[in-house]
Amino acid sequence: MARESSVTTVILAGGKGSRIGGDKALRDLRGLPLIEWVLGAIVPQGTAILISANDNQAALAHLGYPVISDYVPGYAGPLAGLHAAMQYAASEWVASVPCDTPFLPGDLIARLLDAALTAEASVVVVNGSRQPAIAMYHRSVLPKLDAYLGGGERKVAGWLNMLRVHEAVFDDADAFININSLEELEAANGKHD
Repeated sequence: MARESSVTTVILAGGKGSRIGGDKALRDLRGLPLIEWVLGAIVPQGTAILISANDNQAALAHLGYPVISDYVPGYAGPLAGLHAAMQYAASEWVASVPCDTPFLPGDLIARLLDAALTAEASVVVVNGSRQPAIAMYHRSVLPKLDAYLGGGERKVAGWLNMLRVHEAVFDDADAFININSLEELEAANGKHD
């Protein structure tokens, strides 16, 4: 866990949650808000933790971790949350995970760090597809991110393509299930079993 202490993980909860009818982070999954599932997966991995949120900050602050908001105005997306986290974090590396991936694996941070050590960033790959919101970045890329966001760009995949990125390949696709809609939330709650 000593290596993981050089990492800050930001849980991205800054979106409007329009497809799920409100704040995604606080939506209930099997008796717990989604963000508590993510915390349950990340906390044992030994990193510092930040929560990126633009709304409901008081509701998230009770979780006991710093809650930060975007510096870039207008709900600019996950990269705006990463941008704020990279400015706030004291660690060398910043990992990002969305608040709507409740089943993250227990070795996520270690494997992202292993992949990133000889690059500027690393990203999770499952079934041959990148999961761009689940990645790790060296803080030295912050000026590049400033320029990317300053140019009006918002796509995480495009940002990753600008960096030296290594991939952390995972086999368990279920560990990266992403809940974006009420239907997906119901399915994860077992209502369609």
